[in-house]
Amino acid sequence: MAETTRTAFFRTGWIRFPFDPRLTCWLDAIRPAALRSARDPDQRRRWLRHNGTWFVGVGALPNGTDGAVDESGPLTGRAVDFISRTMGVTSWDPGQVSICYRGYPGRDPQESEASHRYRQNRDAAHFDGLHPVGPERRRHLQELHRFILGIPLTDSPAEAAPFVVWEGSHELMRDLFRRTLGSIEPTRWHEIDMTDVYHRARRKTWSVCTRREIPARPGEAYLVHRMALHGMAPWPAGLAGSEDGRAIVYFRPTAPLARGWLDMP
Repeated sequence: MAETTRTAFFRTGWIRFPFDPRLTCWLDAIRPAALRSARDPDQRRRWLRHNGTWFVGVGALPNGTDGAVDESGPLTGRAVDFISRTMGVTSWDPGQVSICYRGYPGRDPQESEASHRYRQNRDAAHFDGLHPVGPERRRHLQELHRFILGIPLTDSPAEAAPFVVWEGSHELMRDLFRRTLGSIEPTRWHEIDMTDVYHRARRKTWSVCTRREIPARPGEAYLVHRMALHGMAPWPAGLAGSEDGRAIVYFRPTAPLARGWLDMP
C-alpha cells in the first residue's frame, strides 16, 4: 500500500489521505489557536486580502518544530508518516492559516482588473517560491520548498474555494527549471528572470494537464508536489458558509539551496 501511494504521488503530483483519527486529535487541540489568529486585529491588518475574503495567514500558526501548539502534542498521522518515510522531513516551520470567506475573490482597490480576472478564471494558479520582484513584478525564484501539506480545519462545502492542482504539471515545471537553471550555480538562481518562460509553462500546463479540485474535510489531508502548479478556486455566488470560513493549515518546509532540488523526486 505504501509503495502504491508513493507511486501515485510522484506520478500525479498530489495525493489525498483518508480520514485519520490521529490527525483529528491534533486538529481538535490546535483549532482554537489557529482560528484565533484570524481574529487578531494585527494579524488581520497584515493578512486580510481581496476585500476581506481571504486571510492569507503565512506563519500564523504558533507551532513548534514538532507541529505542537501549546499542549496539543506533535503533528501525527498517515500523511506525516508518508512524508517522513518518503522525503525524510520531520521538522515543521510555523504553519499558514489560510481562510477563505464567502465571496472570494473580492477585489482590492489597488488590484488590477487583469489580476482579479486571473483569480476568477485561472484560480490564481502559481508556483510557490517564484515571487514578483521590483516595480515591473518580474518573477524570480526566491524560495525553495519540499512540498505542500494541506490540513483542513473547518468543515465546508466541497465547492467552497477548494485547493486546485494541475495533475502532472510538476514534471512540466521541473523541465522548465532544469532548462533555465540547470547550468547556473544555485547561489545565482535568484538573479534569473523567469517571467517569460514561466508564463509559457503555465499556458502549456492549462492545455495539457487536467485541473483537479481537492476538497477535503477535517481529519483528511492532501500532499502536493513542490513543483506542481496550483491555486484556489472562487467561492461560488450564493454558496453558504460558516463565519469561520473555509480554513486550511498549510505546511511548506524549505529545501536547501542546492542543485539536487531540481532532480529529487
